[in-house]
Amino acid sequence: MSTEATTPTGTARTPEPGPAPAAGTPPRGGPFAFVGAFTGFYPAQASEFSHLDPVTRFLYAARSVILVISAQSALMAGLLAATDRRFEWLPFVLVFLAYVVLHAVSNLSNDYFGYRRGHDTDDSPRRRYTLHPVASGAVTPRLLATGLVVLAAVSVAIAAYFIALRGLPALWLALVGGILLYAYDAAPRALKELSLGELAAFVVWGPLMIGGGYYVIAGHWSGVAFAASVPPGLGVMSILVGKHVDQREFDTGQHQRTLPVVLGERAARTFTAVSVVAMYVVTALLVALGDLTPFALLIVVAGPRALHALRVLSRPAPASPPAGYVGWPLWYHRVCLVHNRAFGWLYVAGLVVGAVFPEVLIG
Repeated sequence: MSTEATTPTGTARTPEPGPAPAAGTPPRGGPFAFVGAFTGFYPAQASEFSHLDPVTRFLYAARSVILVISAQSALMAGLLAATDRRFEWLPFVLVFLAYVVLHAVSNLSNDYFGYRRGHDTDDSPRRRYTLHPVASGAVTPRLLATGLVVLAAVSVAIAAYFIALRGLPALWLALVGGILLYAYDAAPRALKELSLGELAAFVVWGPLMIGGGYYVIAGHWSGVAFAASVPPGLGVMSILVGKHVDQREFDTGQHQRTLPVVLGERAARTFTAVSVVAMYVVTALLVALGDLTPFALLIVVAGPRALHALRVLSRPAPASPPAGYVGWPLWYHRVCLVHNRAFGWLYVAGLVVGAVFPEVLIG
């Protein structure tokens, strides 16, 4: 029996209440409990986190499972610098740390402002697919505020170092990053309410993190680094658009004008599918032009996951989760996330080999 549910017009029907989706593997305690925060999907029940230490609970609250995309961006920037023999260890380590820290700040502030503005209600998708740090009570407001202050202090210190090291360009990069972080969800009219949040994700995780990261690591600008940032940026954008497609009906009721709300569900799914295809097309084009190592074509190994994502995106979401499905009500988001993880690590692997053999180019 098909799990799809559509109206006579072929568009997705509002999901009906169904059996509770699988909650994933409950967090385990012990000295390495924090590792679980970086893998898989995890449950939304605060009671399952009560036995964990404050640091581990904070990592879960920061949705650390998604921080991998920022780590990948830092690695890509560093590897591109290494390919050009301009790599410096200390700037790279600080870029890596800053990206992960700022992503955690973004996740936590997104939850804070979403809850404060009344968007993250009991029936919201955000409260259903994983832990909400404030609403669940798993993290006290004091712990959250303390964590944010510490993370912000780390970010400012790293930014100050790079401004002293690289000068005015580093200042502008820090300002652009800070403005986009604020504008995404903290501003009175947030970017995600203006159908610009998805584009901002592309800019941040693509050109800003990889192209800008190359500069602060190497001390030089690189047009190739900015061009090479396009496929990863498209991948992150696909994750966010997929998530907003999953939340479209709820966001419409909350007057959140995300891109899928403006485009409509079917057009937004098509837009996401085109973004996935473009990741491969742009990579192949850069390789053909001799701007990117041919080893980057290792991404073809992620082809089966890309094809699966395209198949899922071509159809309306089911009305209820399949048996054993973890992460509901996220559907398109999850398939894009799984694909992007594979694509990202394969892209990184190709850049590693390219950094070892920089003379191997096509064109």
